[in-house]
Amino acid sequence: MRKFEGYNRGVNLGGWLSQCDHTKERYDTFIKEEDFAEIARRKFDHVRIPVDFELILAEHDAFILNESGFAYIDFAIEMCKKYHLNMILDLHRTPGYSFDPFHGEKGFFDSEEYQNIFYAIWDEFAKRYGKETDILTFELLNEVTAKEYCDTWNRVSYECIKRIRSVSPDMRIIVGGYYNNSLEAVRDLAMPYDDKIIYTFHCYEPLIFTHQGAYWIATMDTSFRTHFDMTYAEYERLSAKYLNQAYASFTPFDQSKTPDEDYFEYLLADAIKVAEERNVPLYCGEYGVIELADKEDAAKWFKLFHAVMDRHQIGRAVWSYKEMDFEISKDF
Repeated sequence: MRKFEGYNRGVNLGGWLSQCDHTKERYDTFIKEEDFAEIARRKFDHVRIPVDFELILAEHDAFILNESGFAYIDFAIEMCKKYHLNMILDLHRTPGYSFDPFHGEKGFFDSEEYQNIFYAIWDEFAKRYGKETDILTFELLNEVTAKEYCDTWNRVSYECIKRIRSVSPDMRIIVGGYYNNSLEAVRDLAMPYDDKIIYTFHCYEPLIFTHQGAYWIATMDTSFRTHFDMTYAEYERLSAKYLNQAYASFTPFDQSKTPDEDYFEYLLADAIKVAEERNVPLYCGEYGVIELADKEDAAKWFKLFHAVMDRHQIGRAVWSYKEMDFEISKDF
């Protein structure tokens, strides 16, 4: 499996240009130059920058540019160059689609109009930033949700890559799949368009640990707390109780034992196999532990996950640098 060079240890800048109130004050104050300096000081080699369409579009349902929004992407690129960081430009939301059902956005996968706006956004990004191949990578869309969108997404992503290639033949492009960039979806991604494609996944397993008390999970008790060193049987019981959504089953493991590196090896095995078969780099665009978790327990989780990722030379970006319920500790 090829390595995604220059993107080994990164951090997400969530909440800056995405998942925010989209005001000038937010854009101007949430992330500043000193944050890029601090990220470099802490030995990260790249940042993943989520961007919502509101930043650069003046309308929700039409391709009318908001020119002032591009200044913040320009600033991020300037800072990355100054502090010797690489950067991923991630389109977190596009008109008609969001990974978050609370946004109420839908219709993208059935609408040629929405898809054309999506292509136009990436046409614009390619024209403006397509020459920044030394430090920049494009990520087409964050966390496709339903599996039923798989075939449509493979068609749309392939067409989008084709259009980007007409402007920027050497830009690296990241593509993820259904169930919010699940490991399961890696096998069902379209074959890589060329040798500059990277497959991505997100990993927050075991979800009942990394998302304990998460207010945005409808079936979660927000007062619920747990520890990492539980038996698989207890993980199964608590997951069934508090997670009314897909989660990785623990049945393949000895129910009396607790998670170790073998747990993550099992989760990653098929995605690694696919990446090796297709000779495409594999990248984890998000992972982390909610701030509500015990810090020592969180450290155990990170240690195990990092060990497996390092073993297979898989790059990653932790969620998230600041706030967003997952702020990383200063000694991360």
